[in-house]
Amino acid sequence: MARGRKQGGSGRKEPRFGLAAAMADLRLDPKDRIPAGEDAPKKSTKKKPVEPDDEDDVPAREPKSAQPKPTPSKAKPARSKSRWGMSIGRMAYWAVVCGLWGVIGLVGVVIWAGAHLPPIQSLEIPKRPPTIEIVGYDGTMLAQRGEMAGANVALKDLPPYLPKAFIAIEDRRFYQHFGIDPIGIARAVVANILHRGVSQGGSTLTQQLAKNLFLTQERTLARKLQEAELALWLERKYSKREILELYLNRVYFGSGAYGVEAAAQRYFGKSARQVTVAEAAMLAGLVKSPSRLAPNRNPEGAAKRAQTVLAAMADAKFITEAQAQAQIAHPSVAVKPAGAGTVNYVADWIGEVLDDLVGQVEDSIVVETTIDPKLQSVAEAAVIDELAAKSVKFNVSQGALVAMTPDGAVRAMVGGRNYSDSQFNRAVTAKRQPGSAFKPFVYLTAIEQGLTPDTVRQDAPLDLKGWRPENYTKEYFGPVTLTQALAMSLNTVAVRVGLEVGPKNVVRTAHRLGIASKLDPNPSIALGTSEVSMIELVGAYAPFSNGGLAVSPHVVTRIKTLDGKLLYMRQNEQAAQVIDPRNVAMMNQMMQETLISGTAKKAEIPGWVAAGKTGTSQDFRDAWFIGYTSRLVTGVWLGNDDNSPTKKATGGGLPVEVWTRFMRAAHQGVPVAALPNAQGAGLVPTLAQIASQITAPTAPAPAPNAAYAARSSAPNASRGNVRPEPAAGLDGWLVDRLFGGR
Repeated sequence: MARGRKQGGSGRKEPRFGLAAAMADLRLDPKDRIPAGEDAPKKSTKKKPVEPDDEDDVPAREPKSAQPKPTPSKAKPARSKSRWGMSIGRMAYWAVVCGLWGVIGLVGVVIWAGAHLPPIQSLEIPKRPPTIEIVGYDGTMLAQRGEMAGANVALKDLPPYLPKAFIAIEDRRFYQHFGIDPIGIARAVVANILHRGVSQGGSTLTQQLAKNLFLTQERTLARKLQEAELALWLERKYSKREILELYLNRVYFGSGAYGVEAAAQRYFGKSARQVTVAEAAMLAGLVKSPSRLAPNRNPEGAAKRAQTVLAAMADAKFITEAQAQAQIAHPSVAVKPAGAGTVNYVADWIGEVLDDLVGQVEDSIVVETTIDPKLQSVAEAAVIDELAAKSVKFNVSQGALVAMTPDGAVRAMVGGRNYSDSQFNRAVTAKRQPGSAFKPFVYLTAIEQGLTPDTVRQDAPLDLKGWRPENYTKEYFGPVTLTQALAMSLNTVAVRVGLEVGPKNVVRTAHRLGIASKLDPNPSIALGTSEVSMIELVGAYAPFSNGGLAVSPHVVTRIKTLDGKLLYMRQNEQAAQVIDPRNVAMMNQMMQETLISGTAKKAEIPGWVAAGKTGTSQDFRDAWFIGYTSRLVTGVWLGNDDNSPTKKATGGGLPVEVWTRFMRAAHQGVPVAALPNAQGAGLVPTLAQIASQITAPTAPAPAPNAAYAARSSAPNASRGNVRPEPAAGLDGWLVDRLFGGR
């Protein structure tokens, strides 16, 4: 509406808003003015009238004049009770909510655990783990590999107190529960709370069986849930007697023993059918902690645990208190199990070759070997005792021994002085420098190229582009025969002969006789600088003892399953002739001299003809002796695993002493037999006999050095070795006449 507009004649009037009246209403009256100072009225305590919408929430109050004055002490308790009731209600509400979610979560976890199990309908009791029983050539048990599991024993065949011992200590309510024992679990929880730790377990025998058969040993909630589900399945599928029998034949008892039969054999050397009450209690006590309580490791702990089991049996009325006290007074004693000691080196070696012989082992097997248990014990004692007496003096920490028949059948093997300290097999796996023990291959190569044991070569200083091989004594004897050079282990002669016949030919000879390791064809090969293993070195000496036939060192003769099924049998193949019998005769004559007047004079076997060669590597790091008769070839090595030098331990010292002790025991009661084609065997005439029928040439070759003749001693009749007379002066002419030149 525009200001100042004239009003038309239509009589229309603009509305009026009572401006004057409105302005009058905006005036402040004395009540609306802000009081100042003492004129300000006191704060009113009059309550605001209740609006109609609030009547349901707040009760109407009487006028102030009609209300009684409230007492403060009576108003507060009512408000406190109301709040306390509301708190209890909220707690109950959330407890119900949390409980429901907890149940839902638990059901979900159970479903998840069950989903990770194989279908119950496809579950089967798994096969027993395979066991490898290793026996000697006489059938004696030597060792076991794999998880030792004895034969299944029926519950009816066991003494009644044996299963009762397990029930008494592990699951008193076995015949009352359905696989899971809520009462037992509750009792275990209370006991653990009171002891502030895990003092009891709530697992039943059925749960333990489920764990052993199907699950791992990990401690997780998922595994426990799976264990419970499988226990329920076992209880539904099998009877209580079947479950108990399965349990006794599958539970682990430590030391690799599974089942009561294996455990009884392992710890008491008897069948589970024959155990006493005290032994049954000890077996039942092992289940709690088999590794810690094994009686062969912790006899005191095992005996104390057995007393607890006996008390539990008495408490359950399975035996009387008098019986329990009597058994406690006469505790069981564990026996030394078979297979302890150095024979485990043999067992490990067998484990390495099994895959090549029969493939993967899936069933329990028996491995029949060539090992002689008596000789194995003698070999072990010889090595250990010698090291115990002289290891500090000579700074020698380890030793090894291999003994085999001339056809390669290993009769004894010691891979180290203590198997529990070191499982490294120094007889098979270790490769060391053989030193002078390699020289027979050099001289055999020379013999095969036309030289003879009486061929003369110079023992004198030698310089090969700065390399100057020396003799051990730093002495030089001038012209000597090959027999003398080998017996005295003269390095310069061996190097000269090696260069003469060619290092490559020496390597070929060694490989032909059985050395499998890589050999470097250089001048130092004559001194045994290339590393070899003991088993191959001893095997390469075997042709000297059997007439020149190649051998393959072996220890397994037959493999069969426990029910008698034959899986492998070693075939007797025709051995190849790798050395001419005539050359075998000459080599045996040369190596006999080593035991008569050479570096192995301490080696003697009364009544027997023996031969061999000592060896000492550079800086006295390795000490060897390989010696043989017509019945046995034995090698001994002593040294340090870190290849550190010894304190001048030589092959003619400690190794010869170990060898002599072993070989004397091994040949007791054995009919004496000469080496093939050796002097005295009567198969090939000796060079001395041939020379006596031939006129020597006018200009004889140089005679052997007098220094060597002075060192030679008269033959000892008790040794059986007869020293041949040297055919001096026949070198060259005799060789040309007999063998067609060098």
